[in-house]
Amino acid sequence: MNYCGGSWVELSTSQLAANVRSVADATGKGPGGVIAVIKADAYGHGAPLVALALRAAGIRKFAVAYVAEGEEIRATVPDADLIFLLGRATAADIPRLRQAGITSAVVSTEHAQELSRAALAAGGAPLPVHLKLDTGMGRLGFVCPDQLPDAVDVLKLPALDVQGLCMHFAKVEPESDPAWATTQLRKFQLAGTVLEAAAGRPLFRHTSATRAALLLPSADHDAVRVGIALYGYETANVPGGRFATAPILSWKTRVVQVKRVPAGFHCGYDATWTAARPSVLATLSVGYADGYRRSFANRAPVLLNGVRCPVAGRVSMNWLIVDATEAAGPSADAVKVGDEAVLIGRQRDASIWADELAALDHTISYEILTSISHRLERRMVD
Repeated sequence: MNYCGGSWVELSTSQLAANVRSVADATGKGPGGVIAVIKADAYGHGAPLVALALRAAGIRKFAVAYVAEGEEIRATVPDADLIFLLGRATAADIPRLRQAGITSAVVSTEHAQELSRAALAAGGAPLPVHLKLDTGMGRLGFVCPDQLPDAVDVLKLPALDVQGLCMHFAKVEPESDPAWATTQLRKFQLAGTVLEAAAGRPLFRHTSATRAALLLPSADHDAVRVGIALYGYETANVPGGRFATAPILSWKTRVVQVKRVPAGFHCGYDATWTAARPSVLATLSVGYADGYRRSFANRAPVLLNGVRCPVAGRVSMNWLIVDATEAAGPSADAVKVGDEAVLIGRQRDASIWADELAALDHTISYEILTSISHRLERRMVD
């Protein structure tokens, strides 16, 4: 087989559906009580494909970071009940928010006034928004309780329709530091009582991202905003979590050349790898231009024939070399051009996941996943 193409990503629709069920069953609210966080191209997985699969699994609420992301989701899932903008929209975004039916967060008095003035000038129905309360994250939102009167005043602005309240936990450690999350939650609940009384109606409440959804049932409110858990990470690292999920993404490539080399043979830029024995080297069609990090040189494993084969030498822009000696077997011919190699995922009884690669690079699975190049093809499987 001749092969000269690059790498690609596969996404398991069945595992994604299982992850949705796991979260939905744990909260007792069904898929309607899950807001799928699909920002950053669905954490590097490919937002349109993931959104379609989530919709098929019963999800109709989504959260994004930027207006353009929300527009993409609305085009993909026209019947979404909620597309919530976690970030800060501007006055110039008003037409786009209305066109795509995006509900924006409001993070301060100035922000609320800016949006209200622009929405009033543009005419039409009041703009749906959720108030973001800062109860300890320090990033975006009305500082509670100090700025709670300011948040109450937003309810009076004529061109804004305040439909919900949200916050983000900075720390969720029920065993080692329970006071932090408890304090944040108490501030949110007290603010919610005041704001609902001022509004004269219930407001849609959502506070929990993945870790809080795992560990704090008292913070479920009307829905949980789950991101990384839907993609299959973090749940295994949280003892006592009330649901479990598994990775949906596999990253694959193929062998483009196989060669036998003698002991003492060097390979890669700067000759940082030397064969300690007669070896079989396999060159793979993937490199740092695809998001496979240079820091994985001489450290990360790759799967060939279900065998963990170490990266040999520097990672190049478009190719890398692995020591495929063990995978090639006693006859040294069990690895061939065109064979599938797995960078992230499972092959036979072996597996490599993003959190393992993250540990090699002293980072988190989120960064590994979102670093996979957007230009790589994403394919839905099963």
